Amino acid sequence: MRTFHDAKAMAKSLRQALAAKNIEISHSDGLELVAAGFGLDNWNVLAAKIAEDGPVPKGAISFGAANPILRIFDVDKAKEFYLDYLGFTLDWEHRFEDNMPLYCQVTRSGLTLHLSEHSGDASPGARVFVRMTGIEAFHKELHSRNYRFMKPGLEEAPWGREVHVIDPFSNRISFCEDK
Repeated sequence: MRTFHDAKAMAKSLRQALAAKNIEISHSDGLELVAAGFGLDNWNVLAAKIAEDGPVPKGAISFGAANPILRIFDVDKAKEFYLDYLGFTLDWEHRFEDNMPLYCQVTRSGLTLHLSEHSGDASPGARVFVRMTGIEAFHKELHSRNYRFMKPGLEEAPWGREVHVIDPFSNRISFCEDK
């Protein structure tokens, strides 16, 4: 799985994919788009983040971002919640064949979630804790959406400010901005 450390390779892949569709962009535009995909303001911010982390020494233990798998039971309700309400983008869907359970990936600003109808992938009622920035804007955005099932509060906790949501399948996501 690629991380922000692979930004230049990602920008090159993006340019090649767009060129195959007769859409030409510059290398710098590709870098800006990759930075935006990671939820950062521009390439300079992403480049500073890469430099700040430095290279991982060969043989060192290093972890990438976790991708929680959340159990779903109804594709339409899942899309209404994750795409329409929370503002995620559907990256891909997979079924082994027609009339088989769905497995898909959704992303938003650097957060990747996997949603699965497969009974063995996850248990309903999971809880995911997500660190983020911009929690006030996120809270306001959620309240501006026409989603009648939930209007979460913005709560103060000793470790930060939180917005808690519960999907239609009882999975709980706590979004938290550190103090």
